[in-house]
Amino acid sequence: MAEIGLRERKKQRMYQVVSDLATRMFLEKGFDAVSVAEIAAAAEISKPTLFRYFPAKEDLVLHQIADHEGEAARVVAAAAEAPLVALRRHFLDGLERFDPVTGLNDEPGVLAFHSLLYGTPALVARLYPFLERSEEALAEALGGGLDARLAAGQIIAVQRVLAHENWRRMAAGERAVAVRGEAVAAAERAFGLLAAGLPWLAKPQLAEPQLAEPRDSRD
Repeated sequence: MAEIGLRERKKQRMYQVVSDLATRMFLEKGFDAVSVAEIAAAAEISKPTLFRYFPAKEDLVLHQIADHEGEAARVVAAAAEAPLVALRRHFLDGLERFDPVTGLNDEPGVLAFHSLLYGTPALVARLYPFLERSEEALAEALGGGLDARLAAGQIIAVQRVLAHENWRRMAAGERAVAVRGEAVAAAERAFGLLAAGLPWLAKPQLAEPQLAEPRDSRD
């Protein structure tokens, strides 16, 4: 078992090292200006080896956010509260700590990465399967079925739009500290709309109804 664990750690380390290297090269020269062959040479691995780790060039960048895939599903699965309550709290917590995934982060490195991600058509296109997998995982966590899939699509879309709007304001030169109040208000409004449209996800499971005690005939 220890040997398997070591192999897996080495594999994950290779993923991160190559992704970090490729992302730095893309940020320096542009996504289209860097070839897979150049990345493989810089990483001192062969092109076939690189493609075993990353089936598409775009995956080299998206690995940087891979740990967020299925995050909404994990939040719901671990929560003791209603799904939308847990997801709202999780998003607001992210805004409070300026988590880059919320878009509310004005650190130069984060801004550069988001500009690369959202400003490269090939990366935007590759982002859709990432979002679809997150939707599928969330739908499963919500119980499966059509209603769960419809709800998951709305929730993931709301989080994406909120994050993109925050990033747009950061990219325009606004400061995260100055924008946070409005970002929180927007998130509250968005999750309020979700709760209004998906009330079954906004309230805890109702307890069994209590039978009314018979009234005294003398009342």
